[in-house]
Amino acid sequence: MNTSNTSLQALADARPDGLARVEDHRLLTGQGQYVHDVSRPGMLHAAFVRSVYPSAKLLAVDTAAAEASEGVVAVLGGAQLGGRTMPPPNALLPGLQAPTSLLLPVDRVDAVGQPIVLLLATSLAAAQQAAELVFVDYEALPVQPDLAEGAVQVAAVHHRAGDRDAAEALAVHRVTLRHQQPRVVSMSLEPRAAVAAWDAAAGVLTAWLPSQSPARARDDVARTLGLPAGQVRVIAPDVGGSFGAKASVCPEDLVVAFAAYHLKTTVKWVSSRSDEFTSAAQGRGACLQGALWLDAAGRFVHLEARMRFPLGAWLPFSAVAPMRNAARILPGPYQVDSVAIEATAAKSNASAVNIYRGAGRPEAALLMERLVEKAARQAGIDPVDLRLRNLLAAQAMPYATPTGESFDAGDYRAALERACARFGYQAERAAQARRRAAGEVLGIGIAMYVEPCGQGWESARVSLHADGRVGVASGSAAQGQGHETSYAAIAAEVLGVDAALVSVAHGDTATCPDGIGALASRSIAIGGSAVAQAARMALRRRDAGEALPIVVDTIYTAPAEAWSYGCVIARMAIDADTGQPQIERLVWVDDAGRIVSSQLAEGQLLGGLAQGLGQAMLERIVYDAEGQLLTGSLMDYAVPRADNMPPIELESLAVATEANLLGAKGVGEAGCIGVPAALLNAAADALSPFGEKDLDFPLTAERLWRAMQTTL
Repeated sequence: MNTSNTSLQALADARPDGLARVEDHRLLTGQGQYVHDVSRPGMLHAAFVRSVYPSAKLLAVDTAAAEASEGVVAVLGGAQLGGRTMPPPNALLPGLQAPTSLLLPVDRVDAVGQPIVLLLATSLAAAQQAAELVFVDYEALPVQPDLAEGAVQVAAVHHRAGDRDAAEALAVHRVTLRHQQPRVVSMSLEPRAAVAAWDAAAGVLTAWLPSQSPARARDDVARTLGLPAGQVRVIAPDVGGSFGAKASVCPEDLVVAFAAYHLKTTVKWVSSRSDEFTSAAQGRGACLQGALWLDAAGRFVHLEARMRFPLGAWLPFSAVAPMRNAARILPGPYQVDSVAIEATAAKSNASAVNIYRGAGRPEAALLMERLVEKAARQAGIDPVDLRLRNLLAAQAMPYATPTGESFDAGDYRAALERACARFGYQAERAAQARRRAAGEVLGIGIAMYVEPCGQGWESARVSLHADGRVGVASGSAAQGQGHETSYAAIAAEVLGVDAALVSVAHGDTATCPDGIGALASRSIAIGGSAVAQAARMALRRRDAGEALPIVVDTIYTAPAEAWSYGCVIARMAIDADTGQPQIERLVWVDDAGRIVSSQLAEGQLLGGLAQGLGQAMLERIVYDAEGQLLTGSLMDYAVPRADNMPPIELESLAVATEANLLGAKGVGEAGCIGVPAALLNAAADALSPFGEKDLDFPLTAERLWRAMQTTL
């Protein structure tokens, strides 16, 4: 991947190992420590009885046989929890009507897989066997599916700007779009787990959770137990992936903590892969509708968007973030002065929907880019040329968008032009024409995207020791991003020391400062800036002659939000007889600002690309009309494999921003944003000889084959 030669990049490239991930040896040699590995003498093992109905009254819950089962120590239901509820969601939107949700239900259930009863036993096998003995009597109730018409809205956001009447008078071309995104699962390698231990002597409850936000999780546990935050410690050790699904506590986390505190013992719960399908938070699921109007010169004059988002049975902390992001990001990198954008969200009888890598950004990019491609075909304008006519100019930065956002810096046209040059766009179009003439079904898809990232504050502590060692502690925990590598590099660059002398701690509320955590592509932009700020403060104190050790705690608040952006171009062939798609080539130019480690950045880009490809081509959660999950295992739910990955060419513009101290932008979510839209456009372009059709994800062979059977 090509990157600019910033000072931090020069530091990375100067090392013989190319700033190799310091975490890798430990993790790859089996020395990682995950919550699943945590064990304490005499601890109890937990199993949950889960609802088999998506919506039902609880007429009776009989636990007598389970309580008498060998090895069972305790059985807890909703009555024993005293009406304790889930923490309220983040009030990102005015007028949010968030209903309360009990940790364990008392009189009704609202989703298949919802935990009803907790079994505690001396072994996991005993707890699981006892769970089979619990009798639950249900009375089925009507099921509210996702996105049902007439569903009660929990949240809504509206953006209107410009003169719609004037735009209507100018409009010569109008295109519309409807696209349904299925739900997907986060599919982290490590399923959820929780261990909670009460220390009577210290008066502290310690909870091991695979959390993206340990400080918030600590506060949520303390609230549940009625304890001061100082009497709760949360440790997020090595975490095997999160992607947003572990950003919020789940009911099981808090019920386990409650059980450990009230029984004055240690309790461990581990989720199975089946549990992850039925009860873990899911992502996506939106219905996207829009319209784009063009004038005679091919200028975008008006955008309309109506987006509906499912929330599921309960609301995690960041439940409304996807709809908020999707609405505020539109119309993306283009100048469209007149907009009418509406996004709504409603509950349903299914698993909760949380932030998932991208969180609204993919929905905005997909809606806008599909409209642009359709408009190009209708107007008879090359899709690259149409974009060049409407992309914001670099000279316009900072740019106030019609939804009230501010783009900090970027050269969107350069990203498109560089991607086209790398792709050999004109030659590829000529080759496409020849292959089509020979009977092949071949498409080229383009997608531009913008990605808000790096907003708010984060904490850091830098300690200078007399022996030359440097300690860094961050409030931003890691789930595989490589913080121990990148944060060490940032501190070392500021202090002028070898990064090998810097140790990085994170994920433990007892030893690290409180922080927001690792989400929304903010770890380097905000967390890294906090490390740099603390290191600078420590350096000034050292240079002034202060004796070692020196310890500096700081909270860094970004003055503005950074916006990444990029362009993806994909070539896709579709077998005319079977509909089987083949992604033949993918070129991607991204601007993540200043890059600390090219290796880490490339890994984040490729990881996001794999998940974006999975969403576009393979993944889909399906509930039937009765609310039962039909895709509850890896036998029914497809995820990308190595042989699904196409040839990939990456390039970085690395244009620094002034929105934070490092000049960095987000990189972790970009692949989930631009790649799905480019692949959908490639499929639609391939099928355009059969008519202009709206395609839904995933782009399976069957779906593509059926689209070729009729010509509109």
